[in-house]
Order: sequence, then C-alpha cells, then structure tokens
Amino acid sequence: MSVVRVGVAAVVRDAHGKMVMGIRKGSHGVGHWQFPGGHLEFGETPLACAERETLEETGLVVRADKIFAVTNDVFEESAKHYITLFVSCRRVDEMQEPEKCEGWFWKSWEDVRAMEEGRRSGAEQQLFLPIVNLLRDHADVEALCRD
Repeated sequence: MSVVRVGVAAVVRDAHGKMVMGIRKGSHGVGHWQFPGGHLEFGETPLACAERETLEETGLVVRADKIFAVTNDVFEESAKHYITLFVSCRRVDEMQEPEKCEGWFWKSWEDVRAMEEGRRSGAEQQLFLPIVNLLRDHADVEALCRD
C-alpha cells in the first residue's frame, strides 16, 4: 500500500540571511542539495521536528518560527510521495560552530536559484525535489520565510 509521508525542511538563516544546506547522502535524492530536515514523527509538531532534525543533522540549536510554504513532492524514481513543510528557523547562538556541521554550507536564495538554473541546463549539482518545487510554486520565497 502506498503511503504519503510528511517531510519537514528547516530553513535556518544566519545573521546575514544565508541558509544552511548540505548534499544528501542517504535514501532517495542522493547527491542533491537539501535543507536540514526529515520525517515528522507521530505526535510531533512540525516546528519541533524542524528543531530536532536540525540539531541531529547539523549540531545547530535553532528556534523554529513558522511554516512558510508547503510542497507536494512525488519522487517517481523511488515511488515515494511526500508533503513537505518548509519551516523558517533562526539560530539560537550565532557564535556556535559545531564540529558536526562539516559538509554543510551557508547559501543565499540567490545561490539556490543559481543551482536551480544549473539543474535545468544539466549541471552536476542538483537541488532536492522539494526545493525545486518550492522555487516553482513560490516566486517570492524570500518574503515568505522572513520573520
């Protein structure tokens, strides 16, 4: 039986407005750029999920502020279907630089849009499908995730 799952993507911004992103290693979407995130667990709120997943994956302590966008993501090649909730987050301690963050990079929305343009022209670096859909569905994504 096919199941639609809920994914949560944490859009964590620094004091300069750049967001933390990494390249996927596991499961579907290997090699694609992503925001920290994962599956919503039973009984968990989306904001708590964004905070938990960010800490688990990057070591960053964040405060989740709001859900700013939702995408419908069908990964045909892996027969998976997700509803992805994009959550705006901010770092609790701007001075924190945990060792676990190696492999994560700070990107601007301009950087993300450039990666999407590259994807369309066959570039090697690819964005994870929920981010592709986010950019397609929300032309002014920067305004959506502001406080």
